[in-house]
Amino acid sequence: GDYYPVSAAGRIFTMLLLYIFGIGAMGVIIGKVFEGFSVYRKLREEGKLTYSGKGHYILIGASKEKLEHVLDEIISSDDKCEIVFVDNIERAPLEHERLFFISGNPAEEEVLLKANILEAKSVAIFSDDRNDHSEYSDGKTLLTASRVEHISKKYGRNIYSIVEIKKDKHVTLFEHANVDEFILSNDSVSRLMAQAAIYHGSSVLFRQMLSSNEGENLYEIIAKPHWNTYKDAAMELFDLGATLISDGGALDIARRHGEKIPDKAKLFVICDEDTYRRING
Repeated sequence: GDYYPVSAAGRIFTMLLLYIFGIGAMGVIIGKVFEGFSVYRKLREEGKLTYSGKGHYILIGASKEKLEHVLDEIISSDDKCEIVFVDNIERAPLEHERLFFISGNPAEEEVLLKANILEAKSVAIFSDDRNDHSEYSDGKTLLTASRVEHISKKYGRNIYSIVEIKKDKHVTLFEHANVDEFILSNDSVSRLMAQAAIYHGSSVLFRQMLSSNEGENLYEIIAKPHWNTYKDAAMELFDLGATLISDGGALDIARRHGEKIPDKAKLFVICDEDTYRRING
């Protein structure tokens, strides 16, 4: 505003200059911005971007149906989390605002680092449903699990891994790969069917424990300093409306109620969300 045209010819020239160059330049800038968004969206859809977030969950090789179920369960339990899906496909099987896709071979270190595996809460490796041969599917899963363990040792990080296995005789191989947890896909369904056949209605119990959207849910809690034994914890939790069921994978704590709770206990309870919040309050 320090310099401006005063003559009619100068004003006309300035107006034309603004229209031709000013508005034109602005149009170019806006076009470049939209083009940048378009390129970003395309790269994200194709899984070519690197994920930089922390505290996320990594899912590897899940089918569309499994991915939908797992995504729904994780988000219902942690509404602020993000999920990174890794698979050797061109596009993610589904789109979700909390889902970030990485395209590539999950058995390669470079691909897993693009998913920021070093900052992930856990890594879940699913069996390949596209392969009918359980040996090949478990072999592929084992290769990926071994790569995760290699990265864990190489960078000195404790990466928590869960894998889906098709044949129980392959369990020992995954134990050698230091997998933290494994789930037998075919075996689990068969056992649940058998339990429901023997104990009518038991499937409702298992369904509630497996889903955070139905009835009471399974939660992990931290032992209170004033709890000395499992009995102390169980009695107080019962008064709060929760049932103590295990310390990690140990379901026999009722028979060991007089034992002292160890410092690194992983106590699991069954209760509703409000009760869980009161326990942690």
